Amino acid sequence: MDSRIVPPAPMRGSNGVAFGPDGRLYVAQFLSGLISAVDLASGDIEVVAGADSPVRSPDDVAFGADGSMYVTDLVPGRVWRRAPDGEYALVSDDVALPNGIACAGDRLFVNEMRMGGRLLELFPGGGEPVVLADGLAMGNAMQLGPDGFLYYPHMMTGEVFRVPPDGGPAELVADGVHEPVAVRFDRGGVLLVLSRGREGIVTRIDAGGRSIVETGIAGLDNAAFDDENRMFVSSFAGGGIAEVQPDGRWREVVPRGLAGPFGVTVDLAGTVSAADHYRVTRVGDTGVTMREMLVFSHGIAADGPLLHVTSQYGDVRTYDPAAGTVRTRATGLAQPMGLAVGDGRLVVAESGAGRVVAIDADDVLTVLAEGLSRPVDVAAADGTWYVSDEAAGAVLRLPEALPVAAGLQAPQGIAVRGNELFVVEAGVGRLTAVGLGTGETRVEVEDLAVLPPAGEPLFAHGMPGLPGRFAGVAAAPEGTLYVAANGEGTVVRVPSGR
Repeated sequence: MDSRIVPPAPMRGSNGVAFGPDGRLYVAQFLSGLISAVDLASGDIEVVAGADSPVRSPDDVAFGADGSMYVTDLVPGRVWRRAPDGEYALVSDDVALPNGIACAGDRLFVNEMRMGGRLLELFPGGGEPVVLADGLAMGNAMQLGPDGFLYYPHMMTGEVFRVPPDGGPAELVADGVHEPVAVRFDRGGVLLVLSRGREGIVTRIDAGGRSIVETGIAGLDNAAFDDENRMFVSSFAGGGIAEVQPDGRWREVVPRGLAGPFGVTVDLAGTVSAADHYRVTRVGDTGVTMREMLVFSHGIAADGPLLHVTSQYGDVRTYDPAAGTVRTRATGLAQPMGLAVGDGRLVVAESGAGRVVAIDADDVLTVLAEGLSRPVDVAAADGTWYVSDEAAGAVLRLPEALPVAAGLQAPQGIAVRGNELFVVEAGVGRLTAVGLGTGETRVEVEDLAVLPPAGEPLFAHGMPGLPGRFAGVAAAPEGTLYVAANGEGTVVRVPSGR
């Protein structure tokens, strides 16, 4: 019987957090497009902005004086108001990559997560935005301080600035801050800066100077303080919510999990690894363990002790877990997705270019096939290469691009076991077996929790937006299949001969 090897993730990454008028913690989830409200006492989670809302990629939230929730919709470049009765109204669609958001009474402020970004005041009742600061080196979570200034980070330069909300020059508050992603004040007025790296650093800045603690929560994103001054943090990489003590110790309030996953692979020792958008993880019966922060990772292939990964940025990288090193093998590819190892080469499905490419040991790139519609994944058997073409609904044999199976519903991940090829049909949520010698098909698993195809991945102002959807499958040496169930944040194990 097929089974999940880790529980489904309650949140597919967690981003902006803010306490609402009802006392619940509201959590924006960029990757899943949801906003949830968490009752911290019971742990109950309610989705308050789901697939039927106009918000596509919520990144941060804030509450106005009247109880309205304001949301930055990062990729489309929109800012929304959700009234207490649940009605949505568009505040602005003229902000590039809006991310950080803050309310001060009836006033609303947002900043942009891009190089050369702006910090603006917006007017929900109408009126032209007012620019308070520009030249931001990727802004993010910000807050009005007890001194009446707006505090915000420059993520790329390790700096924290403040600016008067009624206009005036921006002032440097702190530099040399480790990868700042969020600026927050606790109930006592102490400035705390969260870092987005794997160490989970929180920097405390007060009249006594600066101190840091390491939480170990990789990919910290945001924080909120309750009436008792308890600090609750989110993680864009692992999701969930944790309460963090001043000394860095923490307890899990909402469990962490997988943000995708997308590609999946199994090494010769049977270790299952997944490309999880912001990181590479080990996935097993003991849970999810981060191996490395490799952002925008989608495809993954094991190669002895090494892991090869494709990036939404257009890179192919080789990660050595033992040495902790990453080697870039190719750059500038158009939406590389699945990849596999064979004949001493890395073979990559370059979806955006409609081709399959090979990278040799010296990182020389050659084209194996081109003119495809939307290749998503590759696999090899007895020296023959196969590719899934999502748009054509087919699995093709290379280099002739001859159909092995046609009429498939959005074929994505593929893997070979014996004389059969297994393909994830994302359009109908099933795993289908294809006889390599006969072309006959049979359904191996139905009702897989995989996301339907989403079309072209969206880039905005040079930044990756919502990822292209990719549900990978891998075959272990003993024959077990593993499927990336990206519709619920888990990996499904399909035993051989079940």
